[in-house]
Amino acid sequence: MELQERFLTRNRILEQIRSHIYLSGTLARDSLLAPEASGARAQLTALDGLVHDTKAALASYAQGLEPEEVAPFRALQSEIEEYWKVLNDTFAWTVEERAKNRYAFFYEQLVPRRTSMLEVADQIEALNEDALKRGNGRLGALLGRLQIGLAAMIVITLLGGVTLAALTIFHILRLEGEADRRLRESVQAQASLQELSAKLVRAQEEERRALSRELHDEVGQSFSAVLMEAENLLDLKPAPEVQPHLESIRELAEKGIAEIRNMALLLRPSMLDDFGLAPALDWQARETAKRTGMRVQVMSELADEMPDEHKTCIYRVVQEALNNCARHAQASTVQVSVVGRNGKIQLSVQDDGSGFDPERVRGLGLLGMEERVRHLGGSFEIDSRPGCGTLLRVTLPLAKIPEGAVQAGLAATEEKSSEVLIWSGGTVDGADSHSAG
Repeated sequence: MELQERFLTRNRILEQIRSHIYLSGTLARDSLLAPEASGARAQLTALDGLVHDTKAALASYAQGLEPEEVAPFRALQSEIEEYWKVLNDTFAWTVEERAKNRYAFFYEQLVPRRTSMLEVADQIEALNEDALKRGNGRLGALLGRLQIGLAAMIVITLLGGVTLAALTIFHILRLEGEADRRLRESVQAQASLQELSAKLVRAQEEERRALSRELHDEVGQSFSAVLMEAENLLDLKPAPEVQPHLESIRELAEKGIAEIRNMALLLRPSMLDDFGLAPALDWQARETAKRTGMRVQVMSELADEMPDEHKTCIYRVVQEALNNCARHAQASTVQVSVVGRNGKIQLSVQDDGSGFDPERVRGLGLLGMEERVRHLGGSFEIDSRPGCGTLLRVTLPLAKIPEGAVQAGLAATEEKSSEVLIWSGGTVDGADSHSAG
């Protein structure tokens, strides 16, 4: 853009110089043809203005000369200066001299000189056009290099972007693989922990069963033997000073037998293995009612044809829940329901105690219950809030129990005449005080 503007400006200057040359010739002709001296002086004044304007135009053009324009431009300056001198000489002629020499001067000097100057101006214009062409060529070359540079930059940028994207994808895939590996390890570790926890629970139950049997069969039998021997000695009418000691031994033996029996039943009631879940739950309810004064009702609608792990899980959950109702919830009434339907065992324990916030209170006893249930693939839910009691729900998956077995269980339940205590309270709203322990 700048190059074109410079070219147009220089062309305007050359056109201005040409115009002044043409006009100067016209003024010289009019001066030579003027009959009076006053007319020649008027032409001389106009010619002076053209000389001044032409010199200014030449000075302006000279500021931006190209090296190849210097010689033609100086020739043009010389021609113009000689031209002005020749014209100035004509203005000094008399009327007779003008009349005598004007035609010869006009055709022999003025026109050839003017033509020569115009030819030089045309040469300079041609050089100016050549300069414009060279400038355009340089500009085109520069533009070509710029385009090549931009293309190279775009290619490099694209390659860099593709490389960065490839590296990013590789890194993401590597991280994803690492995350999957860690997740698998975590799942395996969790499964191992759950299996270990299940084994510990089974080992604990086996140990409790063994201890219960040992206490009942060995220690209990020993205390029974002591009691029998004491009673046999009392039947022999011992001396008065010996009889009080024998009676004390009998009382201690009776008390020891009762303690051993209670310990064995608390460790694992033999009726859970010998008679099934329902009698064990009834016994647990009676013992809790005796010990705490709570009213406890157990309602079961399920025969005992179920795996030992399920029976043990339900029994331990009910045992822990009743302990929590007595120790933490200060409940007065508890209802326990065990139902088998659609291949599932549904257990609920509801109390009218003080309740709690399950989101904030999570004791070890509650965690132990949940762990037992989760191991068997069941669900464990607590519904409670402070002041509104607690409802604990457990669902254990189980293979479908034969209809006859279920009906037998229902009949056995209906024949029970000695419920622990009749449920007399209304619906207990709330959630779980069973989790406080």
